[in-house]
Amino acid sequence: MVGSNPKLYGGYDDGFTGAVEMPKVAKELGALAVSRLTQEGMHPVGKVAGLYLQVTGAKSRSWILRVKVGDRRREIGLGAFPAISLADARLKAQIERDKIRTGVDPILERREAASRLKASQDLEMTFQAAAKKFMDAKSSEWKNPKHGDQWRNTLETYAYPFIGRLYVRHIGRDHVMQVLDPIWLTKNETASRLRGRVEAILNWCKVKGYRSGENPAAWRGNLENLLSKPSKVQKVRNHPALPFSEMGTFMQKLRKIDATGAQCLEFAILTCSRSGEARGARFSEIDREAKVWRIPGERMKAKKEHRVPLSEAAFALIEKMPQTKDDGLIFPSPRGKVLSDMTLLMIVRRMGAEAVPHGFRSTFRDWAGEITNYPRELAEVALAHVKGDATEAAYWRSDILEKRRRMMDEWARFIAVPMPKGTVIPLHKQA
Repeated sequence: MVGSNPKLYGGYDDGFTGAVEMPKVAKELGALAVSRLTQEGMHPVGKVAGLYLQVTGAKSRSWILRVKVGDRRREIGLGAFPAISLADARLKAQIERDKIRTGVDPILERREAASRLKASQDLEMTFQAAAKKFMDAKSSEWKNPKHGDQWRNTLETYAYPFIGRLYVRHIGRDHVMQVLDPIWLTKNETASRLRGRVEAILNWCKVKGYRSGENPAAWRGNLENLLSKPSKVQKVRNHPALPFSEMGTFMQKLRKIDATGAQCLEFAILTCSRSGEARGARFSEIDREAKVWRIPGERMKAKKEHRVPLSEAAFALIEKMPQTKDDGLIFPSPRGKVLSDMTLLMIVRRMGAEAVPHGFRSTFRDWAGEITNYPRELAEVALAHVKGDATEAAYWRSDILEKRRRMMDEWARFIAVPMPKGTVIPLHKQA
């Protein structure tokens, strides 16, 4: 830092008092002369007192305004040369001097702005990031690891697709309704727990200072006025299903959607599988020679391996899916992970169908029982329902794969063609 000799500063004022010391005025340099300054050091350029071109290397030059603010000397950086021209540097230097005359310290002003920016950025917490911090903080209160998995799974499946990337201070009641409304009637127990979890996370965010105001996920005096009471909803059918007479029209619309989620939903319908089973299907589970899908026990509700004879339509669908590796997902998300349950549900919703993905299993069961002659037990095995009496147990032991294959082929043919209006459906069609 140069001493207090005003001659070295090219003149400066004392900022707050308005008094101006009158040193020898630095020679005013032109743009060409400035461009030729290459010797290391501080070079006054004149016209604006205290404006220097600082040379620190062959290709390193920048503008510095040396000035006294109150009882302190400041060196204020104005930018690099030649990105900042001589004329622009003089203009910027004069603006800083004008600030000083009004009692502003440009250095403190910059520091305060940087501090406010950092404080503001620290508050920009997304819901997904907040949920992770909340779970990390509260995990010691959970009874077992399964409790934590339930929190993570419900949030990842139902909340993050809608509000995961939103800043928590921006989340309002409409956003919470987008999360809950699609599953409130069909999966009310899950939806009710999810609402409580979102409410807890947003309460934590308020205490931490990431948001303010009322909690948009609160039930009393808030969502209770928009959603049906859980005690009433639980009486509603859990899995709304499409009538089998409408399946042909639905499938034609579904097959026009060029998306992995739509293809996964089609596969689930053709195989009568649960959503999670279809979404997690891997190429390594497909026996191409036998045309059988072997679902490992760990992915089944009953925790036992389930074999699905693939209809020609289901096998053809698998064959057209791109395969990158033997154990890869057949229906991966854009990021290569398992599709969310919400993906399939939203496809059904956008098609305007009053159904949920799981409901198509009920549609198949109604079809098999009302217009085919296949034994009830055979349809139950196809749905991988837990075995009951000794007769069903026999079906489980043998699987009766070929008879089931005929049933699945017939199901695939039935849903491939729209049923004309007014068609009389014969009961117990011969299998």
